[in-house]
Amino acid sequence: MSVIDNMTRFNKWRFPMTPVRWVLVAISLIAVGLILFRLVTGLGLVTNLNDEWPWGWGLWISFDVMCGVALAGGGYGTALIVYVFKQEQFSSIARSAALTSLIGYLLVMVGLFLDIGQWWNFWRPLVSQGHSSVLFEVFICVSVYTSVQLIEFGEVATERIGRKYHQFFRKILPVLLVIGIAIPSMHQSSLGALYLLMVDKLHPLWWSPIIFFQFLISSFFVGPAMIAVETALAGRAFNHKVPMSVLSGLVRISGYAMLVYLALKFGSIITEGKVHYLFEGSFESLFFWIEVGFGVIVPLIICFSPLIKRRGWLVTFGALVASGVILNRYNVVVTGMVTSTGVSYWPSLPELTITIGLVAMGVLAYLFICENFRIIEHDDAKH
Repeated sequence: MSVIDNMTRFNKWRFPMTPVRWVLVAISLIAVGLILFRLVTGLGLVTNLNDEWPWGWGLWISFDVMCGVALAGGGYGTALIVYVFKQEQFSSIARSAALTSLIGYLLVMVGLFLDIGQWWNFWRPLVSQGHSSVLFEVFICVSVYTSVQLIEFGEVATERIGRKYHQFFRKILPVLLVIGIAIPSMHQSSLGALYLLMVDKLHPLWWSPIIFFQFLISSFFVGPAMIAVETALAGRAFNHKVPMSVLSGLVRISGYAMLVYLALKFGSIITEGKVHYLFEGSFESLFFWIEVGFGVIVPLIICFSPLIKRRGWLVTFGALVASGVILNRYNVVVTGMVTSTGVSYWPSLPELTITIGLVAMGVLAYLFICENFRIIEHDDAKH
């Protein structure tokens, strides 16, 4: 039976509303209203950003962009594992990982747009290229990669709509996959490279001459962690469970990458003579140990122990690793900057609401697509 024949059960568009979904819709609508208000009035009335704590250190950069890009790394990581290293036993989660990544990058683009003070000038980098700017490279790579992911989704979409174009998208998919694996490795590392300039501002526990490589590796190992959490939630929502062998295999791959990350992180601290910062008792050292302890060390214990054989512990692994990466990005953008600037910052209620609203929109989009396209039940290795 062909792929398209398998889609016959998707004969009607559906999205049954539940109390939780109504709450997500309400949060999304409130966020949309605040977004429109921000675009009309500017950043000053909506955010707690100011001249001392500007654009690059706010919630929308630290979470919506820095964390969003990292957490959406499961797409290129899974594609690398499945299509380059030919580990086809993981193909059953390839589509769900790609979908999560696509939605994540779309939300990142919204976050970037909201951070532009004069948002009507968003088009200027397209015609006034800053070839020596790392931030320009991030903008171009994120934009191109998001566009590539949208085209890649055409292979899924045309199983139901525009079916006459399905074979076309299947033919161009290998080329798109190559581009989609190469580009993220550039902007994932470049987000860290932005802070190479902050040698006198970013706390020594996070500043490193190889911070760009640390960002790249963490974006790779957080991918399987997000997949573990996502499949657990999707399994409850759609009564579908990914085999334990698939999840444990992904977690092991993530664990080996985390060992490399941990060696680089502490190796950099030791070789650069920063060991005393680890035990100075400051809030920076406290946040560092929370980040590394609960976000890396504890997950490694789970990964390389018999606990990996239990589904609940795999979900715990994913939640801890994802939280650790989120805290790492927040520490780089906020915690590590407080001492040098002498300025405190806490996001305003509208900032928090918009961020939560973007997440709610992403969840609603994921649910709608999974219920109307072949995402969760996709297990065709030949794809």
